[in-house]
Amino acid sequence: MTCMASSVLLLLLLLLFAGLSGSAFARLPPEARHSSVEIIIANVCHAYQILKRSGLKDENIIVFMYDDIAFNEENPRPGVIINNPNGSDVYHGVPKDYTGANVTVNNFFAVILGNRSALTGGSGKVVDSGPNDHIFIYYTDHGGPGVLGMPTPPQLYARDLNDVFYLEACDSGSNFDGLLPKGMNIYATTSTKPDARACDIHNPGTETLEQQYELIKVRTLNNNSDRGSHVMRFGDISLSQANLSLYIGANSTNTFVDQSEDYLWSPSQIINQRDADLFEKAPEGSPRKVEAQKQFVEAMSHRMHVDSSVKLIGALLFGIVKSDEMLNTVRPTGQPLVDDCDCLKAMVRTFETHCGSLSQYGMKHMRSFANICNAGIKRDQMDAASAQVCVSVPSGHYSSLENGFSAYTILYYTILYYT
Repeated sequence: MTCMASSVLLLLLLLLFAGLSGSAFARLPPEARHSSVEIIIANVCHAYQILKRSGLKDENIIVFMYDDIAFNEENPRPGVIINNPNGSDVYHGVPKDYTGANVTVNNFFAVILGNRSALTGGSGKVVDSGPNDHIFIYYTDHGGPGVLGMPTPPQLYARDLNDVFYLEACDSGSNFDGLLPKGMNIYATTSTKPDARACDIHNPGTETLEQQYELIKVRTLNNNSDRGSHVMRFGDISLSQANLSLYIGANSTNTFVDQSEDYLWSPSQIINQRDADLFEKAPEGSPRKVEAQKQFVEAMSHRMHVDSSVKLIGALLFGIVKSDEMLNTVRPTGQPLVDDCDCLKAMVRTFETHCGSLSQYGMKHMRSFANICNAGIKRDQMDAASAQVCVSVPSGHYSSLENGFSAYTILYYTILYYT
């Protein structure tokens, strides 16, 4: 266990510009609220330490993180975050450019585009790159088919992404499969296939993009079992021959490896990332055990509500016989998750209006919403079905009235050109 439970999820995004004659920039943002997967924050902090030891300057690193882990009351080592068993502290010295409520999709795009006027809160630091710079993005968070989590709604949708990415999230492959344009020098490596969940396993690397991809692919498969993550890559594969140092620095002393770096995880230690917050909430006999049990029951009730609501809506739209097939269809490799991204956002917002927040767990149903769009279902049909299934909006922790909506109405197109 890397740290302790958290009342707020952290999303981490890292953007790195390391030009041949330009500057190097890195960006790290936080993830969805009301979650407790410490690995996401630990990944961000660890990524920062690797960059620093590669010779990058803080002025060229931009960090987004909710920052509710290090001094959380459940952290047995206040002020310390580790990223593997018995590992070193990775939290000390990490910049906090955008934290808490300032970790948003709007700020994310404003930073990438260098648009200071569009920022709300934070340090004001943005990416100020030129034609000789290279972009490297590391994004770790919860996710679902075609969507990435954010600590503060709305979420980040696949159609809104065009860049150079290292992406760690459940169903992360779906954010690039069939979507990357050709001839734009874009290379993406994801931690999972388009239809797979991510597993929490520590993994660093310092080779070429190709060598790192092959190494991580083998290491995360967990002996080719169904319990491992299937690393994927998309876009301009020729870029994989570039040295990783081109993007994260070339300091030969960058060996930020703990003694337990080669720690081998047993199958019992590999869990679905969506379930990590329920796996170990509080130690047996602790004063927080009763409260943890209440939170567990609440979370499981929410999960059953989301699952049953999506299933019933599918039955109303497609009929009981065809519902499961229509909702769970996986498109062939190379074909995008959804034909109309605006429709996908509209369907999610309609669902949450009547049935409450999807939450990090509900992101797994994004493929179902995409299939509803691909089948030609109209928004008024979805609205009627959702209203019939969910007669009232859930209150409390998982209410869309309290936490806002995952989907947003303005479609952002972020296309960055670098050579």
